[in-house]
Amino acid sequence: MKIFVPGRLCLFGEHSDWAGGYRRMNPQLKAGCTLLVGTNQGIYAEVKPHPDSLMLRTSTEKTLMPMSKQVLLTEAKNGGFFSYAAGVAYQLLTHFHVGGIEIDNYFTDLPIKKGLSSSAAICVLVARAFNQVYNLKMTQRGEMEFAYLGEITTPSRCGRMDQACAYGDRPITMIFDGTDTDIIELNTPQDLFFVIVDLGAAKNTQEILRKLNECYPFATTEVSANVQKYLGEISYKITQAAIDALQKGDAEQIGLLMKQAQAEFDKHLIPACPQQLTAIVLHQLLNYEAIQPYIFGGKGVGSQGDGTAQFIVKDKESQQKVMEIIERDFPQMQCLPLTIYAKKQS
Repeated sequence: MKIFVPGRLCLFGEHSDWAGGYRRMNPQLKAGCTLLVGTNQGIYAEVKPHPDSLMLRTSTEKTLMPMSKQVLLTEAKNGGFFSYAAGVAYQLLTHFHVGGIEIDNYFTDLPIKKGLSSSAAICVLVARAFNQVYNLKMTQRGEMEFAYLGEITTPSRCGRMDQACAYGDRPITMIFDGTDTDIIELNTPQDLFFVIVDLGAAKNTQEILRKLNECYPFATTEVSANVQKYLGEISYKITQAAIDALQKGDAEQIGLLMKQAQAEFDKHLIPACPQQLTAIVLHQLLNYEAIQPYIFGGKGVGSQGDGTAQFIVKDKESQQKVMEIIERDFPQMQCLPLTIYAKKQS
């Protein structure tokens, strides 16, 4: 059977998934809230049962490992591309009676390591493959949970929102309150058009996460208090407003909220990690004069820094125009179109 799993774009609420998790230690903190959507690009695979092994084949690599808990756990702990599949297989083997599986990842058009949850997409792919091949009767939420458990079996320190790609191209919001996670599926009444831009620069996500996590669970300085304020009440309020705008199909309002979110992020978070979050390349593009007539607004993606930018644009023609201008004037950058499609009325 064939399976497609997209990447995941965090439109609003970056970092609030792990920040909201700290409520289990400090109840004074606010819950986290993210607005997420699957990308139009992703990972394509054909899957079938294998008698006793996990086989994963890509266009360039292949691995075969026995379905042994010890072997899978060792591979997962080693890190690297195949560790994600091994981590998920280990978790499923621990909780279900499953045999082996053969996964042929014959095509991928999702950029890797660009804040679009490529590793989470692999994890969801493996969870879904086992679910379908062995009829485990897991819901999307269940696939998401095992993908998360599989990824944190590896050295990856992902947050819980990364596996939202299990919901496909449907926009969702996730609320993070200590150990509790709530998922709400959303619709928009009209198509919304975005451009995602790989800035072709460098950033250190580990350093960003380390510096921001140092501000939790209790604020001991003005800098840490500001980080908690943004990732708590400010981010929550902006994200809730963006959810409302998305459900009304109000692209212009989403654009204004993106600008507001970026300005507040810069004010409250740059002092905590100035080397990474000052992000000269990101801000140069966000303010680039030539694209302004075609966009409603833009902001950073994921952990922020000079990794990836996102813009909400005025229409399909503007989407194409923005991509052409950026790739012409910044040859090191790469653009991806993203469209959130209106829910078809049945």
